[in-house]
Amino acid sequence: MMTEILGNRYAVQQQLGKKAGRRTLLAHDQETQELVVVKLLSFGSDFEWDSLKLFEREAETLKSLSHPSIPRYLDYFEVNSPTIKGFALVQSYIPAKTLEQYSQTGRTFTEDEVKEIAKALLEILIYLHGLHPPVIHRDLKPSNILLGERSGNSLGQVYLIDFGSVQTALVTEGATRTVVGTYGYMPPEQFGGRTVPASDLYSLGATLIYLVTGIHPADLPQKDCRMQFEQEANLSPGLSKWLRQLTEPSLERRLSSATEALKALEASQLLNTTALSLGKPAGSKIQLHKNEDFLEIIIPPIGFQLSMVFLGLFAIAWNSFILFWTIGALSAPFPINLPFALFSLPFWAAGGFMIYGFLFSLLGRTRLCINHQQIDLTYDLLGFKFRHLRPSPKNSITKLICIPEHFTKDSQGDRIRVLPKLDIWAGVNKYQLGGTDDGIKSDVELEWLAHELSNWLGLEITR
Repeated sequence: MMTEILGNRYAVQQQLGKKAGRRTLLAHDQETQELVVVKLLSFGSDFEWDSLKLFEREAETLKSLSHPSIPRYLDYFEVNSPTIKGFALVQSYIPAKTLEQYSQTGRTFTEDEVKEIAKALLEILIYLHGLHPPVIHRDLKPSNILLGERSGNSLGQVYLIDFGSVQTALVTEGATRTVVGTYGYMPPEQFGGRTVPASDLYSLGATLIYLVTGIHPADLPQKDCRMQFEQEANLSPGLSKWLRQLTEPSLERRLSSATEALKALEASQLLNTTALSLGKPAGSKIQLHKNEDFLEIIIPPIGFQLSMVFLGLFAIAWNSFILFWTIGALSAPFPINLPFALFSLPFWAAGGFMIYGFLFSLLGRTRLCINHQQIDLTYDLLGFKFRHLRPSPKNSITKLICIPEHFTKDSQGDRIRVLPKLDIWAGVNKYQLGGTDDGIKSDVELEWLAHELSNWLGLEITR
């Protein structure tokens, strides 16, 4: 077998891999004097017609591709020898080890190296998914990714190989679907035979998680079908969040394209640079609770201040006057008393608002809650919750605006102090933190909360 010449041209040197009905061989091209890879599909006892369909699809796909990080198509022919009957696909040989081989020999990858590998693979996926029709790999995993030797400061060239599971066209409803892929690296939708470009992103995320943990994705703990990898890897919050976005079981919540994923990865690097120097300011009473599914910010009451004495006395005097007015109006003969009593209602509303403001400054809390479903801003006072806006869907959040403390002028030219605030836009709704005397007290707190929200939401800060 090892001395056999295939297609009157390719002298087999060694076997590189083997699985049911298939062999991958290293051979010497006697015409070009170069090493090549020959993939064989044999008509044996374990032959399946679906295998031939995928094999032919791989050959046609490779013939149409032209990318420096993908093996080149060289030849395709039928094999009919005493030892082998089947088909052969010849492609260029890349002298490099797979990521799985590196990992099994004990090599570990730093966070920067993992990001470099991720960027290289995303560039390949952008090319594949941008073709017409899109080419979906469907079996992206460590053993199908080659890493070349280091070159200077570069980690080495990254290659994507083995297009034996590729899908080149959208599957129509009701059509027969072939389930391919590798357990642990396959997204949930692929088990049902459905694949989209975002399916490759899930496999990419699972591959990178394997690199940083050294654990097969199928062996990691699961919670709500999500891989729990954070405890096994010492990663920055930005990269952890990005990997969770890639491996989100739900297609609707997962990053949808390689281009979007690349932008999100670059954004996470910017966030990590600033997040390292930002923590909760000393002395701040603002509470922040978060995990991968939930973020909550609680701004406590400002507490008693001397300036509140005037507000309290004025509220008492105002409401006392309105009380005497209303009693006097109601004591008048009916129906003359009704217009005077109704006239007092707007003044009662103003008095009630003053009392609410006084009590909220002493006892009220502002609470912002964001989960996978929605964003909700409430004002809690004495067990009651008040809202200025109804909750909005979380996926409608489009902008995070940070406005530090500054001064401006009113229409009369007088200098006015503007307090720091954060504006979170969800559709047409603006959810505001700060901007009042009972909100965010300083620019330091503003920066801290802005970067926490930016990191958790994956949004850049607009200033």
